[in-house]
Amino acid sequence: WVPRSRALARYHAGMTSPADALLAAIARASPRLSALDELAASAPCAPGKWSRKQILGHLIDSASNNHQRFVRVQEQDGLALPGYAQDAWVATQDYQGERWGGLVALWLAYNAHLAHVMRRIPAAAIAHRCSIGGGEPVTLGYVMDDYVRHLEHHLAQILG
Repeated sequence: WVPRSRALARYHAGMTSPADALLAAIARASPRLSALDELAASAPCAPGKWSRKQILGHLIDSASNNHQRFVRVQEQDGLALPGYAQDAWVATQDYQGERWGGLVALWLAYNAHLAHVMRRIPAAAIAHRCSIGGGEPVTLGYVMDDYVRHLEHHLAQILG
């Protein structure tokens, strides 16, 4: 159990919130994502690895799953939530067959909404706990921080 997340500590210290960090990541990535052409976005990043389209699709799936977590965990402390099979989600939804511009627009809009949701989470709910995919309980603040860290990791893969 993580009794106090980094997010909660940052709120108390007046530092950047996960919502601010998310909006900053969106602002940094948006022009660079939009500048990629369809061919570059479709090419695998390395042999046997996902393409930029598939990585961005994975980030859309992550947004979808974390959206549920952000809403549900603030309503009820101690929830047990499912994980998800990321490879199956990416394959099933065929992000490779999507248009790059549409994926970028969806990713941008979804993450702007998640920043909006994050900003409205009551301070008391940031300490609510949940377990994801049978893992150890973590706080909602940790889940928000981890979401942004995960997003930045994959953006670095897409943008180099």
